[in-house]
Amino acid sequence: MRKGIPVSPGVTVGKAYCVDDAVLAADAIPLDPTQISAELARYETAREKTAKDLRALQRKVQRQIGHEEAAIFGAHEAILHDPAFNGKIRGWIEHERMTVLTALHRLVNHYTSLFARTKDEYIKERLTDVRDVVTRLSRCLTKERSQEGPSQNGPLILVANELLPSQVVALGEAEVRGIVTQSGSQTSHAAIIARSRGIPAVSGIGGIVRQVKTGDTIVVDGRDGHVDVNPHAESLAAYRKLEREFFHLKDALAENRDQPAVTADGERLELLANINNVSDSHAAVAMGACGVGLYRTEYLYLTHPNVPDEEEQLAAYREILACSPNHNVTIRTLDIGGDKTVPYLGRADWEANPFMGWRSIRLSFEHPELFYTQLRAVYRVAAEIEEIGGQVRLMFPMITRVEELRRVHTMVRRVCQQLNKEKRPYGDVPMGMMLEVPAAAISIADMLPLVDFVSIGSNDLVQYLLAADRDNPKVAHLYQPLTPAVLRVLGNVIRACHAAGKPVTLCGEMAGQPRAFVLLLGMGLTSFSTSPAFIPTLKELASHLTRRDAESILKRALTLKTVANIKRYMRDQMERIAPNIKLLDME
Repeated sequence: MRKGIPVSPGVTVGKAYCVDDAVLAADAIPLDPTQISAELARYETAREKTAKDLRALQRKVQRQIGHEEAAIFGAHEAILHDPAFNGKIRGWIEHERMTVLTALHRLVNHYTSLFARTKDEYIKERLTDVRDVVTRLSRCLTKERSQEGPSQNGPLILVANELLPSQVVALGEAEVRGIVTQSGSQTSHAAIIARSRGIPAVSGIGGIVRQVKTGDTIVVDGRDGHVDVNPHAESLAAYRKLEREFFHLKDALAENRDQPAVTADGERLELLANINNVSDSHAAVAMGACGVGLYRTEYLYLTHPNVPDEEEQLAAYREILACSPNHNVTIRTLDIGGDKTVPYLGRADWEANPFMGWRSIRLSFEHPELFYTQLRAVYRVAAEIEEIGGQVRLMFPMITRVEELRRVHTMVRRVCQQLNKEKRPYGDVPMGMMLEVPAAAISIADMLPLVDFVSIGSNDLVQYLLAADRDNPKVAHLYQPLTPAVLRVLGNVIRACHAAGKPVTLCGEMAGQPRAFVLLLGMGLTSFSTSPAFIPTLKELASHLTRRDAESILKRALTLKTVANIKRYMRDQMERIAPNIKLLDME
């Protein structure tokens, strides 16, 4: 039994599938001497294809962004042609009869060991370049295999160091029942993917990738963060009973998809979905969301081989709006940086604190042409969707100062002037800010005149308020949304927005946590945006809760001085209000 960080509630049992092994696996069986020439040719073909892709990518980035950002791909192509790089690969294939994948695996280990001896950050950064090149080569070599997904049948528990969106795509239609990762937190990629699919998940279990092999039986308890590997028969039977109860509850709650979100005393709530792509939009409809409160456009960039141009973005936004609930979508502009990077945007100089560095709106301001392209696509699609009664709202991430909002307004005016001059239709797009920075929370009254709405991004706001990196397992215990200080800041922001008559939504993962939902309702919040899978749970919880009850619970919670006391109190309240959803509650 191992204890980690609970990131997505529920209980499930399945067979382990080690994702990292599938991405770049070392083949243990040596080549037959007659296969060596073919394997060398296979490597050359992959190398030429990778080099061609890098040249095309470099040209596009140079044209759309700049020479400096495009230079990284020239460096990566140079690695492909490096005599030492190629000499090692060819030598291991020819003399040690390794497959290309085995040789690439060994090469990464070789450079990792070599670079670990230096304290020079520039040299260490070169290891990242080597990894990028090796990853591109391995994807080229394993393209057909990766599209096939896992070979074993039945419910799978994904086990990985950290699960990336690209790895999830490679799994195809596999029946994924749970996720366990060695690193990560409640707001990591793995956590967000798990919650969006309603999959129990646990992160932050050190050494799990060395202790588990594909095919092991694993129990995942996403309520309290427990993972049991190859449990004994009695324990397995108990967990299978809990698993049946969990899926029965999910099925029962899914039947409320067509019911309005209303509290026990008749107050209507707005339950919106956070989405990354079209499949998430379909999930939002299936789960009964009334719209999309956060469309993360960075995933369009993360899954694109290069910079998506205006027409490509327009087509993507058009598709999202067409299949989203009520054709109502809030689009967040590019939020790259921190834990999400794309190589074609280049890298900032080495950053000790990337979450507080070159990211989000700051990156967009530094690449204005990239920003203008996205704004043009959003305003153009807004004109189309207005014709069928839908609406697009535009939200800017990591706004810190009033000056940034003024700059955004100036850039938006320029885009509208350009489109007008070109005689291209564009829509009326309400503009909002994502409130993630404590400075913005403190000065919210100064910013409200410059926005049409506010979305509280609790993931980053909590991180910044508590000075606790949400992806660092060493301080994960400090990342607590129910901390008294966090609750007070959220209450102040919500009251300020109501006083100014500006709509406010909370669109962080906190919105989908039942205990936090009760407290936020007590603060007067009526608009929540969360993973689609959580919406039926929130509808059910709301139906058992009155405004007066929520306010009373909040008042008592704010008198408690510690997170532990608030959690304990809220656990008791959840048991009283809606005991039927305890399998979907998390510690």
